[in-house]
Amino acid sequence: MTHYICSTCGVQYDATEKAPACCPICEDERQYVNPGGQAWTTLEQVRQTHRNIIEMVASDLYAIYTTPDFAIGQRAHLLITPSGNILWDCIANLDASTINIIEKLGGIKAIALSHPHYFSTIVEWSHAFGNIPVYVHQLDAQWLQRHDDVIKLWAGNELPLWDGIRLVLCGGHFAGGNVLYSPAGKGCLLVGDVVQVSSDRKTVSVMYSYPNNIPLSATEINTLHAAIKPLNYDAMYGAFGKYIKTGAREAVDFSLERYLKRIR
Repeated sequence: MTHYICSTCGVQYDATEKAPACCPICEDERQYVNPGGQAWTTLEQVRQTHRNIIEMVASDLYAIYTTPDFAIGQRAHLLITPSGNILWDCIANLDASTINIIEKLGGIKAIALSHPHYFSTIVEWSHAFGNIPVYVHQLDAQWLQRHDDVIKLWAGNELPLWDGIRLVLCGGHFAGGNVLYSPAGKGCLLVGDVVQVSSDRKTVSVMYSYPNNIPLSATEINTLHAAIKPLNYDAMYGAFGKYIKTGAREAVDFSLERYLKRIR
C-alpha cells in the first residue's frame, strides 16, 4: 500500500495498492492535468531528487521551498511566535534535514492551510512533529485526499489561535480559502495565493483560477475585501516568494478597487 503523490499538484493520497486513476484537484477547472497525462510519484522518490531551502524572510518568519521546483512550486512559511510556531501552507517534500532545522527553530505547534492546492503531504508533516493539528476549513473538506485524525476542520468566519493570530475566511479562490493574520509588530497577512502578490510588489490580484485565467466575480471580490479590511497589517507574504514588506493594506485596497472598475 502506497501513499501516492500527484506529480502536477503535489497532493498526497490515502494509501492504495495502485496509483489512483485521476486527481480530482487537477481535474477541477482551477488546476489542470499535465498535457502529458496524469502522473504519480511518492515522497521517497521526491526525496531522492529534491531538497528544501529554509530562508529567513522577516525577523520572525521563514520561507520553506523545494529545489528544483516540484509540482505547483509554492512556498510554506514558518511563523515564529512566543507561544509556539505555526506552519502556514505546506510543500510535498519533507526530509530529515528539514525536520532537524525546524526543530532547532522551536518545532511546529500547528499547521494551517489556505486552500486545497497546498494540501500536499500535510499528514506526513503533522506526524513528523508529534501529530500536531492541521487546520482546514470545512468548506474545503471535500478536497482532502489523505485522511487522518490530525486534520481538524474549522467553521465560520474566523479561527482564533494564539498570540492574537487567527485564520480569516475569505472565499474567492476556493469556498474555504483563508488567510493567516498576525498582529505582531505592524501586523502581517500570510495569504498563499488567496490573494496573489503581483510582480511589482506594490499591488495584488485575486483569481478563481490562476493557470486557466478565470476571474472572480464582483461579489466574490467584495466578500474577500470585507473579510480582511478590518485587519491592521502592513506586510503581506504570498506563496511564490513575492512579498510586500510595507504598505500592504493600501496595496490591497487600491488593487481590489482597480479590479472592480475593470470588470464593471
